Amino acid sequence: MQQWRPRPLSDNNWPAGYGRIILPEVDSTLAEAERQAPSLSGPTWILALRQTAGRGRRGRRWVDPEGNFAATLVMRPDGGPELAALRSFIAALALYDAVCVCCPGPDPGPDAFVSRRPRIRSGAARIALKWPNDVLLNGGKLAGILLESNSTGMLSVGIGVNLLKAPDAAEVEKGAVPPVSLLSETGADVTPEDFLNALAPAFARYEAQFNAYGFAPIRTAWLDRAARLGQVITACTGTAEVTGTFETVDDSGALILRTSEGARAIPAGDVYF
Repeated sequence: MQQWRPRPLSDNNWPAGYGRIILPEVDSTLAEAERQAPSLSGPTWILALRQTAGRGRRGRRWVDPEGNFAATLVMRPDGGPELAALRSFIAALALYDAVCVCCPGPDPGPDAFVSRRPRIRSGAARIALKWPNDVLLNGGKLAGILLESNSTGMLSVGIGVNLLKAPDAAEVEKGAVPPVSLLSETGADVTPEDFLNALAPAFARYEAQFNAYGFAPIRTAWLDRAARLGQVITACTGTAEVTGTFETVDDSGALILRTSEGARAIPAGDVYF
């Protein structure tokens, strides 16, 4: 596949009020966020060009070859823990837009009120959002999101994106969506710095809309981009497996499956196709 390099985004796009720290190497950007949080005066992105001990959901190891994107946004959101958890949907929408900016083909919508279903056409990337916190590209896992909070009210939004290289299949747990990279699927050769310059403004825009209008438009926009909506999927909660038709997500962000016994709300878990 012919490589394509997007035009570098200007720092003029950087959102007002958001800080930025770029480090050559850390163990984990989430761990670095915890260390840095007490000294930060506002929401701040921490980007590592190399991460040696990245982690994903449920303590899983996040494989992060050099050249991929590893960053954490540290912020103090308004509202309680239930509202903080909804930032995973904001992060997913921001990732969708950033991928659209960085690869040839689809264009992002300007905000959560504009319908932007993934377009499927010859030569265009197919992007979709997988509940609860993944971004899919052409059916494979491109990116993941992990939220962590502490007793002081700080929230860390960890994001990993396979820009240049996807993990080997042997490193992926059984049944999981196979990983892909932006480079292999689209030919787009994007640096972590340029990806952050696309991601940060998108996150700030959706965060502002969330604070102004609540979760409803974010929920609608996320569903508009959702993978397997209306199809039969299986959710694993850790104690049970629930199979049903993916009907929606509710106002709390829970997955709603229509089963033979009626609607079933899944507040947390892993989804398998």
